[in-house]
Amino acid sequence: MKLTKMLGLALGLALAATTAHSQEVTLRSADIHPDGYPTVEAVKYMGELISQRTNGRIKIQVMNNSVLGSEKDTIEQTRFGVIDMNRVNAAPFNNLVPETAVLGLPFLFRSTEHMHKVVDGPIGDEVLKAFEPHGLVGLAYYDSGARSFYTTKKPVEKLADLKGMKIRVQQSDMWIAMMQAFGANPTPMPMGEVYSSLETGVVDGAENNWPSYESARHYEVAKNYSLTQHSMTPEILVMSKTSWDKLSPEDQKAVKESAKESVGKMRELWAAREKSSEQKVRDGGVKVIEVNKEEFSAAMKPVYDRFVTDAKMKDLLKRIQDVK
Repeated sequence: MKLTKMLGLALGLALAATTAHSQEVTLRSADIHPDGYPTVEAVKYMGELISQRTNGRIKIQVMNNSVLGSEKDTIEQTRFGVIDMNRVNAAPFNNLVPETAVLGLPFLFRSTEHMHKVVDGPIGDEVLKAFEPHGLVGLAYYDSGARSFYTTKKPVEKLADLKGMKIRVQQSDMWIAMMQAFGANPTPMPMGEVYSSLETGVVDGAENNWPSYESARHYEVAKNYSLTQHSMTPEILVMSKTSWDKLSPEDQKAVKESAKESVGKMRELWAAREKSSEQKVRDGGVKVIEVNKEEFSAAMKPVYDRFVTDAKMKDLLKRIQDVK
């Protein structure tokens, strides 16, 4: 009798496992950018790869254009499993995952190649692992280009020009401190509110990369673009730990492999989009201003002093700087 029960139980468990393994899953992924933007297209490509690896059982539905809310809002929804995946700039994670603040330090990366070597190596993996205690699984890094200032009236030609300017920043303590060190008045707000705020004078300017400046149409109302290139903060693709834990080990592997594989596609799309966006902006009559970046960089010491304080963060910073 006992043997019969055990066989029945084993059969039931095997059937349940088979059913779970064959279950179709659609993962909802959030992004604030419009359709066609490199991050949006890269996650779609990742969805194609996952679908191939799981014989169509797992798909990704990209909810772009801020339909699920601002980055700050979607981070919380992802942590609690309301959203399955999320592509967010590292900055809004700073208060939650301190290691991401180091990646966002101004003038940290010497070049795009330097940034790639850091995030593609053991340092990048270490930072991704730091997400897990916070209900998130770090999957991959995407590019975010170099961010520069753009203003509506007064152009920024030197550091002193930023003094007293109201500049929109991401919702991050470090970015607020950064703007203060530049001499500006930081105004944190979601990306979706920036166009109208520039147009109505709520802010005097903002800062972002060429594709965001162009795709959000900010160049229509802020016609001065100053090439400070003060940050190359990467984008981070994360998954809800709640959603992750529902997947089998095999499916988790498929998700991670597909995320990593999508990075190459994203970088290819990003490089092309940067060129086309810059050209569109220049053709749109924007004044592009060369600046002395060393002057801006020298003003950032207070930011480093405030946000790189303990031994762990100092070690992380040194290791990033030492990457050749």
